[in-house]
Amino acid sequence: MSRLWFSTPFFVIILPVAVAALFFRLEPFDPGFLPVQLGRSTVAVPASNGHVRVGSEAMGEGHLEGPEDLAYDAAARVVYTGCEDGWIKRVTVNDSVLDSAVEDWVNTGGRPLGLTLKPNGELIVADAEKGLLRVSSEREIELLVDEYEGLKFKLTDGVDVADDGTIYFTDASHKYPVKDAVLDILEGKPNGRFFSYNPATKKTTLLAKDLYFANGVAVSADQQFVVFCESVLMICEKYYVQGPKKGTIEKFCDLPGMPDNIHYDGQGHYLIAMVTALTPELELAYRYPFIRKTFAIVTKYVGSLPISKNGGVLVVDLEGKPTAHYYDPKLSLTSAIKIGNHIYGGSIFYPFVTRFDIEKYPALPTV
Repeated sequence: MSRLWFSTPFFVIILPVAVAALFFRLEPFDPGFLPVQLGRSTVAVPASNGHVRVGSEAMGEGHLEGPEDLAYDAAARVVYTGCEDGWIKRVTVNDSVLDSAVEDWVNTGGRPLGLTLKPNGELIVADAEKGLLRVSSEREIELLVDEYEGLKFKLTDGVDVADDGTIYFTDASHKYPVKDAVLDILEGKPNGRFFSYNPATKKTTLLAKDLYFANGVAVSADQQFVVFCESVLMICEKYYVQGPKKGTIEKFCDLPGMPDNIHYDGQGHYLIAMVTALTPELELAYRYPFIRKTFAIVTKYVGSLPISKNGGVLVVDLEGKPTAHYYDPKLSLTSAIKIGNHIYGGSIFYPFVTRFDIEKYPALPTV
């Protein structure tokens, strides 16, 4: 027998490489090519704060597990948020975060993500595991819909309600559940869908399909269109529900990274939560499917890769033009709302809601 089989270089170098190559080949995960314009220019923003964590505060720390989205009840001065343990919790808003009490409000038995509060006190919930839910002010849970034409929702994600009562929501993936959301993103295939639900007729309508991780939803202030995000493509788009363009889709804005939830602040601006900026690691992954397959293998068998950086909040006007960018090298947000002089940020990665004082620590002109 050849001495090669017993040599140190073989066991130390060649054998591990051969095993890794075989494992890579046998792994069934099959990423696709992404239709993204690589090397595009950076999104120009007239004002920014690149160290927004300076002066930030943690609200409800230790009592919230991954508060993903936020909905504010101004009359009661409480923020609703959905947590990893299935609880939708209410957090009081006070001048001091130390005085912010956390209440276990209702448990959906799933993973509540997108939230929107109706004027009558009902909470509409996009629950990743359960589907589209309605929770009454008496905390009674009603399932509205959890499938479309026999295909179950796997990752019900963003939601908003129009003035006429129509509910608009996304199913980020019909293939991967929430625990495997990263795999859907790394696969780079259009598994997402965008829907409307009519509470009066209980009819669900498919508005758009073949979306790349369909995420946050926000009805426009004039009720003419609905903005929804495609996280993988790093864009927000608008679907016209009124007027001569009804039923068509246009780009609303490009983004400097991956978006999650989007909320209208009632003052002429949308706040788009950014999970991460487009890092060099992500750009390489976008360009080469084999890198995404490597990331997926590590994620499946070892653990998630820490590739998030410079997440935060992008503020855009009614036309989708950026007005301010709040971010930080060590920040990752999945939702953002504005209350007074503060931005409140939710994140699946933190055990608290982050509060930023944007009057004391504003975004400064970039020119």
